[in-house]
Amino acid sequence: MGRQPLNAALIGPAEILTVLLVLLAIWLAWDTLRAREYANDAMRAACERRGYLFLDDTVSLHALRPVRDDDGRMRLRREYRFQYSDTGHNRRNGAIALVGDTIATVELDGVNRPEAIG
Repeated sequence: MGRQPLNAALIGPAEILTVLLVLLAIWLAWDTLRAREYANDAMRAACERRGYLFLDDTVSLHALRPVRDDDGRMRLRREYRFQYSDTGHNRRNGAIALVGDTIATVELDGVNRPEAIG
């Protein structure tokens, strides 16, 4: 009576790639939500400092692309748009750009300012 060989199923390259792609998609979604909350908080504070109303209390993702930061590392640049009011009777457009976890530019009052949040 001979022993029958085990038919062990190994995980192949296709399955490993699928798992990695799913994990990458989950990380990207989580990181984008985290960055959006950071942008919301920054714009809420900037509008409060200027006496503006941050309308709809949220920013919306306008663009997402890879860029190099000041140290030459690859980061995601996220550009968000939002609306605010300076009088309470109008809507003005604003923008904020994040490179990784750093605020790159803020546009309020129709003026684009590098790192205007502090």
